[in-house]
Amino acid sequence: MRRRSLLIAVPAGLATLAACGDEDSDSGKASDSASPTDGNTSEAPAPKIVDGPLPKVTAGTKFDEKPTVDKGSGDPSDQLAVRTLIAGGGRTVAEGDYVQANYLGQVWDTAKVFDNSYDRKTPLVIQLAQGSIIDGWRYALTGKKAGSRVQFSVPPTWGYGESGNENAGIKGTDTLVFVVDLQNTFNAKSSAEGTDVAQDNVDVPKVGTNKDGKAPSIEVPDAEAPKDLVANYVIEGDGPEVGAEDSVLVQYKGVLWDGGKEFDSTYGRKALTSFSLQQVVKGWAQGLTGKKVGSRVLIVIPPKLGYGDQPPSGSGIKKDSTLVFSVDILAKM
Repeated sequence: MRRRSLLIAVPAGLATLAACGDEDSDSGKASDSASPTDGNTSEAPAPKIVDGPLPKVTAGTKFDEKPTVDKGSGDPSDQLAVRTLIAGGGRTVAEGDYVQANYLGQVWDTAKVFDNSYDRKTPLVIQLAQGSIIDGWRYALTGKKAGSRVQFSVPPTWGYGESGNENAGIKGTDTLVFVVDLQNTFNAKSSAEGTDVAQDNVDVPKVGTNKDGKAPSIEVPDAEAPKDLVANYVIEGDGPEVGAEDSVLVQYKGVLWDGGKEFDSTYGRKALTSFSLQQVVKGWAQGLTGKKVGSRVLIVIPPKLGYGDQPPSGSGIKKDSTLVFSVDILAKM
């Protein structure tokens, strides 16, 4: 599974963060086999949701354990068979949300496992939106709650289509069986959820610590801009640290040091953003590397680590501007 370039299908405004280049990046954490992001995404009529049939999970029956699933018995449904094996109590997933999940996928007739995230020890973070993931996932997981284990079967119409996936050994007639452990879900109201950190340095901006999904305030001091990068916790989360080659899912707001004018924000677009740290300006990459998922981070980027004398056209950023960002790190991807 290859990661999309930051410059492909990005929301309006995100291009202001992009570094030069347009090549795909490969995290090295995913397998070369099929994944839910690789399938047929052409629009088809919505399936009926039915209860079965579905093969039995015979081992790894606890949430977030790698499951073992029997071969399908008889003919699978030509619709979407969905069953909640473990009911979670977290936030309800809506279409368009990002979900963080471990999963296993296998072929109905043979029980051949063609992909799973458990062995990679890295859950998938993906948006439940047409064009981002196979339709079977969108329809099966919408309305489920974080903390749930969901099993479902996906016929070709809402999976990989008539062409199948030759590299993964999936034929165009194969129905697929998935077991998905929904760890978390994120939407435009998501925010950092950690512990507030004292902001004692009066020479750097002060960022609001609200956790309601609204844009935090950014108060820029009446002082000379720092010449070196500033990357401080505002809220410290307890998730894993972000690596230099990771991709992240974030909320962010950016203002200019001079005057404090906002020039970019996911809050204004009401849409989260994901990108690789290898495909953004150096200040972002250096500022977020080593920070924990769940955190809000203040990043002050001097021109040498931002856009220097070549700011993006139409961004409202002048040459040699110092940039100030509040960034909520919601997940690693």
